Amino acid sequence: MIKMTIGRIAEMCGGKLNGAAEAVSHGVVIDSRQVYENCLFIPIIGERVDGHDFVADVLSKGASAALWQRDRGEAPAGNIIVVDDTLQALQQLASAYLEQSEAKVIGVTGSNGKTTTKDMVDALLSQAYRVHKTQGNFNSHIGLPLTILSMPEHTEMIILEMGMRGRGEIELLSHIARPHAAIITNIGESHLELLGTREEIARAKMEIVSGLRPDGLFVYHGDEPLLHMLLNEPELRAQSMQKIAFGVNESNDWQVTGVMSRGRSTIFTTNVHEDEAWTLPLPGLHNVTNALAAMAIAVHYGVTLEQIRTGLSELKLSGMRIEQVEGAGGVTLLNDAYNASPSSMKAALDVLDGMKEHRRRIAVLGDMLELGTDEQVYHEQMGAYAATRVDLLFTYGERGRYIADAARAQMSPELVYDYTSKPELISALLETVQQGDVVLFKGSRGMRLEEVLQALMPDSISNAEALEE
Repeated sequence: MIKMTIGRIAEMCGGKLNGAAEAVSHGVVIDSRQVYENCLFIPIIGERVDGHDFVADVLSKGASAALWQRDRGEAPAGNIIVVDDTLQALQQLASAYLEQSEAKVIGVTGSNGKTTTKDMVDALLSQAYRVHKTQGNFNSHIGLPLTILSMPEHTEMIILEMGMRGRGEIELLSHIARPHAAIITNIGESHLELLGTREEIARAKMEIVSGLRPDGLFVYHGDEPLLHMLLNEPELRAQSMQKIAFGVNESNDWQVTGVMSRGRSTIFTTNVHEDEAWTLPLPGLHNVTNALAAMAIAVHYGVTLEQIRTGLSELKLSGMRIEQVEGAGGVTLLNDAYNASPSSMKAALDVLDGMKEHRRRIAVLGDMLELGTDEQVYHEQMGAYAATRVDLLFTYGERGRYIADAARAQMSPELVYDYTSKPELISALLETVQQGDVVLFKGSRGMRLEEVLQALMPDSISNAEALEE
């Protein structure tokens, strides 16, 4: 984490210090409940809470210094760095801290798969380097700077996930981080409600290259025509960068040439190492293509093939991204409830479809949010798609009814159930799911389908007993 004098911190964030310049801060905190001895407290102004209200208290609890926004009135006594804007100062401090380090920066964005890909890049690079990465969903204009400022001093590689809700957000993150390499995993339908079209989503994601260093590496999903279109526009054609395309089409630099499922794992081959077969401890072609992006980064930075093989075998993903767990009564649960878009839901259903060794394949699908004016069409398309890949279908939410109605037109109606009540959905699943079944949970974050999944876990005695009856 950042460790330096507050005098130097004031210089780096463009502030004026009122206090002891030689005092040292260890790390940055924005939540007054997490303050510890000698940390730097940065008060953020939120919709409901203004961190400036807690500055005096955190200084009394041992914080070595705090930032103070100039327009918030008179600052309390103590080591105070006065700035024009505390959020911008946080971002400026993070950028300066990163610039003075020797760490190579890898930025990762995309509509789906960016967290999984970030974890894959980490798994491979960690075989040869000291790596720091985004934790959880710290991928925003606040989370990304905090990730940078928590970077250990001798980090050699930092992997930064970049999220967004609209245009300009990834551009900001890219200019804070100034990546040496950037990845776009894919272009989906998330944020259509805000951006209107997939082309606008692609343009928003392409902002990741705006801060790319000269001759930096851009790794992108080559099966996406929108990315090729944007790369051919004059502004991007004039930018000096190395490019690597990955995907399943033959035109890609890294191409999937063969895929075979084996239990929870996938064995695949590529055109780059034709004599090598790789084992990925995850199901699904979409995860294989994510792995290609990570492998391209690893090879670029000199990671050996044996190290890549070891890294793939040791891969550990952030929670709720097709996490396979054992439920009560011999039921297999696929937890992919972190978020959902049409493309990611189709990928999850493809994974479920491939698990034919199970007694029945059951999907629990929740609303997909932020799809804009065509949300009914997307949900109906998902219902028709699910009907070809599941034995039983449960939906949850008002939009989920569109999924259910479309599925009933393609499969026996008695195999489709729709609910807007979570307790009723849980009760129905407990009565229906049996030993040997596999159940997929997929929906947008706001639907919190993990709460439904939890009801089928063995840590609830009553639930386990219900499944065994």
